[in-house]
Formats: sequence, structure tokens, C-alpha cells
Amino acid sequence: MSNQSNSLSKLALQKFKKNFWGVFSILIIACIGLTSVFAYLLAPDASKNANQMHLSIHSELPGFEVQMLTIPSRIESEQNFFSKLFFGKLNTDTEIPIQSYQLKNDVLHYVEYASDGLQGQEKQIDLSRFPNSDYKDYIANRRFTFGTDKYGRDYLSRVLIGSRISFFIGFVAVFISLIVGLLMGSLAGYYGGKVDAFIMWVINITWSIPTLLLVIAITLALGKGFWQVFIAVGLTMWVEVARVVRGQMISAKEMQYVTAARALGYKDYRIITTHILPNIFGPLIVISAANFAAAILIESGLSFLGIGAQPPMASWGAMIKDHYNYIILGKPYLALIPGLCIMLLVMAFMLVGNALRDALDVKT
Repeated sequence: MSNQSNSLSKLALQKFKKNFWGVFSILIIACIGLTSVFAYLLAPDASKNANQMHLSIHSELPGFEVQMLTIPSRIESEQNFFSKLFFGKLNTDTEIPIQSYQLKNDVLHYVEYASDGLQGQEKQIDLSRFPNSDYKDYIANRRFTFGTDKYGRDYLSRVLIGSRISFFIGFVAVFISLIVGLLMGSLAGYYGGKVDAFIMWVINITWSIPTLLLVIAITLALGKGFWQVFIAVGLTMWVEVARVVRGQMISAKEMQYVTAARALGYKDYRIITTHILPNIFGPLIVISAANFAAAILIESGLSFLGIGAQPPMASWGAMIKDHYNYIILGKPYLALIPGLCIMLLVMAFMLVGNALRDALDVKT
């Protein structure tokens, strides 16, 4: 039996490998996943949440370059590598976009950057503010590949760090939905009767409530925040898993191997977890891939409504919310870039789900 199972798994894997769009989508998901994990290593602005604001260079076009003067802070902050990797750098230095600078009598005179051809304000700073009075290492050209947002933050960095929420919410939401859905669906399908009737009543009540409305209600009950959104989305997606598990369980419990397990005196818990669930794993993989995509869209909608991740945390949905009015103001890329990222990630998960469905279909 185990050899047959292994051969079927290998056959499904071979079929999946022949699906170009499935393999291509897996690579896209892997790239986005690695990007989200190492976002602070890849982001030009590695500060926490990429929240370095420069209002004088707000809403600049992609490829914009400016000289940046960094005034070092005398506040020492101790931070290990893993903290910088996962939470960003605690940046206490002051960054100032400048148009020009010159040195006069050990005093650095600089002109702040001003857009639209205007002349910025001239200011000065004593060289003693720089270590060893060497100011040249603290003036460098800064290039903004995706331009800047309406607060003057590096847009590429915000997009990279914003991928974390959109990517990881899929894992958390699917994990929660699988736990609740497997439990409820297994009980309903295996025992039937009043247990099935009660669980189906709960499922139908939950199903009748609009998903976004239910998520909003749970989010408001738990409070606004990062993990609250993850939990809320997961608690609204278990009904699809429960219905699939229930249907598969009703069919599987009549199979001969389940009858044999009962005859051997195995307990219901062992029959469900060891014998039935491994045989209905295929449909669960497919529905989990679809739930990944649904979770990403729900989180984006919540962030757009202001209920999701709260500022200054970067989120693709929140970035669309902040800049959707720029579509008619001549800078549509500020809303289109995060929108395209959401579309790419959702499409990748949907294509993977379709490829898995075809690979696990025994009829083909």
C-alpha cells in the first residue's frame, strides 16, 4: 500500500513538473517569499518599516536622484544582526536632501532641496558634528528606483517590506483555517447525525455572512493590528476547508480499509488521523492554495479600508489606499506598483492551485 502511495505521489510530481505555469508560479512564490524574509537586506532604506521621511522630495518619479546629507546622531543604539534582519535598523541619524554644499571656515554650508525649480533654504552645520570632522563620507547621491511616496519615503523599500504582510498572512490564515476546518469537517463527516447537523448549521451561518464583513467584525473585536488581522482572516476561511473535509470524510469512511481498521479495534482518532486524512490530502492542498490567494486579497482590502496593518507599517493594500487618488493626478504608478504586486502573487497561487488540481486528478 505504501509503495503504491509513493508511486502515485511520484506520478503526481511528474505531472506537476510538466505544467509550465505551475512551475513558473512556484518560482515566483519562492522569489517573493525570499524577498519578504530578507527584505531589510535588499531594501535601500533599511530603517524600521522603511519610514525615513523626506517631505521635500515627496512623490518624485522613478529613477529620481538627489544628494543626501546624513547628520550622525550621538545616540548609540545597540542592535544585533538578527534584529536588523527581521525588524529593520534603528536609525537615529538625520537625513537631509540637499541641492548644493560648500565648506567655509570649518563650517559646512548647504542648501536644502526644493522641487519645481525653487531655491531651498540655506543652512549650516559645524564640522564637529561629524566624526574626525570628515563630512565627505556623509554626503552621497541617493537614487530612488521606484521614486518616492507622498511622504518622501523610498517606494522600492516600502514595496519590498510590504511584501511581508501580504505573503505571510497566507501561511497564518491557511494554518488557522486548516486546524479549525479539519477538526469541524472530520467530526461532521465521520460521526454524522446530530453532530453533522450542528456543525453544518454553524457552517451555514458562517457562510451566510459576507467574508469581508465578518473579518471586519472580528478585527474590531480583537483590535486593530498586525496579528489580529491574521487571526481574523484565518477564522473566516475555515468553512471551505470544513465542507471539503466533510464530503471527503463521508466517502472515505465507507471504504474497505476503514472497515478493516474498525474490525481491528482501532480508535476513531487513529482511524481519522492515520487512515482517512492522508487519503484526502490532495483536495486539501488545492483548496489551501486557493485560500492563500483569498487571504492576500482580504488583507489588501482591509488595509485599503484602514483596518489592516496600521501606519507606519508597510502593506501593499495600505500603499494603494494612500495613493489611489494619484491615478488622476498624473502619477498612477504609486497605486499601480503595489496593485501589480498583489495581482502577481494572487495569480501565482491560483495557477499553482490549478496545476496541483490537474496533477492530483487520478482520472488524467
